[in-house]
Amino acid sequence: KSKNAAATAGVTIGPGCPRIKVKLSELRSENPSLERRLINDPLRHLRALEFAAHDIGVDERPGYEEKGGDVRIKVAIEGPISSTPSTPRTLNSSSLQSLVSIQGVATKVSSIKPKIVKSVHYCPATNQHTSRKYVDATDPELGLPEIDIQGQELPDKLITITSSIHPVKDTNSNPLETEYGLSTFKDYQTVTLQEMPESAPMGQLPRSVELILDHDLVDRIKPGDRVEVVGVYRALANNSINGQSSTSGVFPTVVLVNNITTLNQTIHQLTFVQRDVIDIRALSKREDILAVLSSSLSPSIHGHDMIKKALILQLLSGVEKNLPNGTHLRGDINILLVGDPSTAKSQLLRSMMAVAPLAISTTGKGSSGVGLTAAVTSDPDTRERRLEAGAMVLGDRGIVCIDEFDKMGEIDRVAIHEAMEQQTVTISKAGIHASLNARCSVLAAANPVYGNYDRDRRIVENIGLPDSLLSRFDLLFVVLDQLDPDLDRRIAGHVIRGHGYRSTVGRSGYDSDDDDDDDYDSDDADGRIQANSKSIWQKSRYMFNNEDDSDDEYMTSSEDVLQHDFLRKYLHFAKTRIKPTLTEEARECIAARYAEMRSRQDERTLPITARSLETVIRLASAHAKARLSQIVEAEPDVKAAMDILGFALYHENHQMTDSEKRVSTPELREDRKRARSGSDDEEMEDVGKAKQRTSSAQPGENLGPRIWNELKGNNDAMPIADICKDVTDRSLVEDAIRDMESKEKIFTSEGIVCIV
Repeated sequence: KSKNAAATAGVTIGPGCPRIKVKLSELRSENPSLERRLINDPLRHLRALEFAAHDIGVDERPGYEEKGGDVRIKVAIEGPISSTPSTPRTLNSSSLQSLVSIQGVATKVSSIKPKIVKSVHYCPATNQHTSRKYVDATDPELGLPEIDIQGQELPDKLITITSSIHPVKDTNSNPLETEYGLSTFKDYQTVTLQEMPESAPMGQLPRSVELILDHDLVDRIKPGDRVEVVGVYRALANNSINGQSSTSGVFPTVVLVNNITTLNQTIHQLTFVQRDVIDIRALSKREDILAVLSSSLSPSIHGHDMIKKALILQLLSGVEKNLPNGTHLRGDINILLVGDPSTAKSQLLRSMMAVAPLAISTTGKGSSGVGLTAAVTSDPDTRERRLEAGAMVLGDRGIVCIDEFDKMGEIDRVAIHEAMEQQTVTISKAGIHASLNARCSVLAAANPVYGNYDRDRRIVENIGLPDSLLSRFDLLFVVLDQLDPDLDRRIAGHVIRGHGYRSTVGRSGYDSDDDDDDDYDSDDADGRIQANSKSIWQKSRYMFNNEDDSDDEYMTSSEDVLQHDFLRKYLHFAKTRIKPTLTEEARECIAARYAEMRSRQDERTLPITARSLETVIRLASAHAKARLSQIVEAEPDVKAAMDILGFALYHENHQMTDSEKRVSTPELREDRKRARSGSDDEEMEDVGKAKQRTSSAQPGENLGPRIWNELKGNNDAMPIADICKDVTDRSLVEDAIRDMESKEKIFTSEGIVCIV
């Protein structure tokens, strides 16, 4: 059975590597009993599999045994062991001596050391060679029965730990010389695996476990890598210095690694279905897509529309480029928020952490330069130097949020210069020379030098950061606390509405932005309708402060915000699937606008450098991703990028354009109305209300408002047969539905009509 499993399920790993993969799923389908025994007693079964693979190698390739000597084929177990992979936090005593699958981030990686397996000694007096094998606490064969020449197990003889001292005399007291060239060594490395930051419970320190790597598995993991390892969880014998066993009853535990799988750098818990992709592509056709996404990001925060748009573009990021000559052009966007206290800077950082698939949070006072990049530490047990990854290395392919950025020391801020532009961390300390990836976006928040922003001083004087660091930030927003009674009244009403909200499950108090919308989970007689009517929108309780709002029912969705999960899906889909390229028109527009910015810079704006040119390219590319467009165009993309960059550079002028106004203002809402419903919606609604109960023949579009009202009254979804039942001519209803569907107000799926 072992031979059959090794022959059919094995796949060689790497060129010439003596390790084959055995898929546990195939073994489970062939022999479930054997699969359970392999999980519960892995070391004996792995040894049997390796012997079977060795026999197959001898049969298939003559001379393999003589050529390989003591080198035997290794077996790597692949596949899910349980329903969900374990983490260092879930390992306990019940997992000992069993096969486990663990996911985590490598934080500490030791150097590779040779460990002796068999030593050969020469005796000059007798002219003979003797050999000796060594077994320590991390040896996979420890505790297993010995095997005789025929390959049979000897139950009465177990493999035990041997002394690590080399013999210097034989049994007759003749001196021995160690033949290092004939001795056998294996590579040995230890790695500390820490649970992923996003899966660690709030307020608790992340747990870690030590991994033991040997043979070809060494040097497969770098600090900051996200991996899934399969191995045997074992407790080590804790011997004291004098050889006596420890009486505390507590033993250190390690994982003897059997297989390593490198995971994607962005670990997300998003599950896409066909309906999600259809909704994403339909939503991307809206002209105000960036405004819709920004209004859905942290709706509990009033205002800051332009900053929210920039944060959405940061989540989407530009296009990373690796040129043939080795030059790396980053696509990540770095943003710095500087402003008065109590202007929601920290809340924006928390909102970004809730939306981003991978986000690392730190503060200026609570982190040092080496804590953000990487550090060389000394192992307390072996006294050897080892490399430990910092926050920016652990946040590779994610976002690093740094609050209280101004409280960070100057020496510590210099340490992140390389990570912000080259996106690598180079270490040359204590004899260790390494370069680690830190491809992350930086979102920092800082207070001005004088506590509050002094409008009589220049921006650089208020910020207090060197130009070398400021130029690495693509966007710098100055957030001011303006004394405006009108604005104060709106902010107060916005906050009070948040505190007065009471959810349907009985919880009251200030709600979070990622609360699930329970309004769409109300009781419905038809479960099939409820499953198909799950809208991508959720009702916003913050956008009813405008007394001039129109009563147009078609504009209800413009006051709503996207569901939190759907917003994450949309951003992830746009970031990973779309790689836009610049058109010739966009190149000329970017060059012209960059030259214009260079010519009109004055002492009140930040320096315009070549990095500002790359900023425009990154912002325009991110805006194209938001539209799910494969090309970057001059009109929507470059224009939006220049609006955001101009707002960041000349914030003190307060020249707000229509695109910078609140999404729910009457002007922008009127633009949306024309774009979504057409210019004849008012007339259609008036006529529809006057003849709502009439079933006589009339133009199909007059049924539109009535259909809309019925959908809104039935959780935004109804079967076609239940819509306008009193209308005898069903073709009129179908024509009205098709007309509304062409205007992207509704969509039809499996006989169910749903509001977009």
